[in-house]
Amino acid sequence: MVMTDPEAFGGRKVAVLGTGIIGAPVAKNLRKRFAVSAWNRTPAKAEQTVSPAGVEVFDAAADAVAGAEVIVTVLKDGPAVLETMTAATPGLTRGAVWVQLSTVGATATEELAGFAERNGLIFYDAPVQGTRQPAENGRLLVMASGPESHRRDAQAVFDAIGGRTVWVSAQAGAASRLKLALNALVAALTHGTAESLLIAEALGVDPRLVVDVVTGGPLDSAFFQSKASAILTDDYSTSFSVTNSIKDALLVVEATGQAGIDVDVTAAGLERFRRAARRGHGDKDMAASYLAG
Repeated sequence: MVMTDPEAFGGRKVAVLGTGIIGAPVAKNLRKRFAVSAWNRTPAKAEQTVSPAGVEVFDAAADAVAGAEVIVTVLKDGPAVLETMTAATPGLTRGAVWVQLSTVGATATEELAGFAERNGLIFYDAPVQGTRQPAENGRLLVMASGPESHRRDAQAVFDAIGGRTVWVSAQAGAASRLKLALNALVAALTHGTAESLLIAEALGVDPRLVVDVVTGGPLDSAFFQSKASAILTDDYSTSFSVTNSIKDALLVVEATGQAGIDVDVTAAGLERFRRAARRGHGDKDMAASYLAG
């Protein structure tokens, strides 16, 4: 099955499995171009977040994917994706394109690619960079790997949800390996910001001066500003949670262990996130690394 150009694809059906912090805005942005169905583990949440945008919500994953030519998964981890797709199997259409946006790591991606092959799906490994606001604005950065044959179809989805797509490889799994490298940088920037402000405060210096010095200089970034602002205003509204940060850091540590390299900063950061979670901050934004001090 080869789909038409994105402009002619508006009447086709895309199924989104998972409507959380990223999945809900993904579904709503897809609905601007396509017919969209959705499933979420808690159906009431999906009804509240995506139904008003015209997304049809189903209680069963198999019903959500029935007749869908593209399936998009946006779930917590590899086991959750595999469990959901297994439940969806009775409704799957052979030849459908499966766009897998969840960050699941290299090993799980191989398992999911195997599931796709057994069920006749065209699999695209496509983790995203970005949190709640970029997702809501349709400005996620998509890292994609998968076969040349249906890239135009996958790209139609990426254009609806993202501001940029980086095609990594024709081999599924390459994009997820790249995402692990980037996750290490995200964690390091988060902990670096948190610890810098914490050190200033502990040493009797107004931590706002750290932000003042950094602003406009070579260390400045939108990411630094957002995490510093969250800390200074004590507003840990979740863009990406501490709990999910633990999951992502653990994926990095596991993969690099298999590769035979030491990642001391990521390993230490994993323990810091775990400490924040033990103190009751698991559902807060990853900037709550500050609260682990």
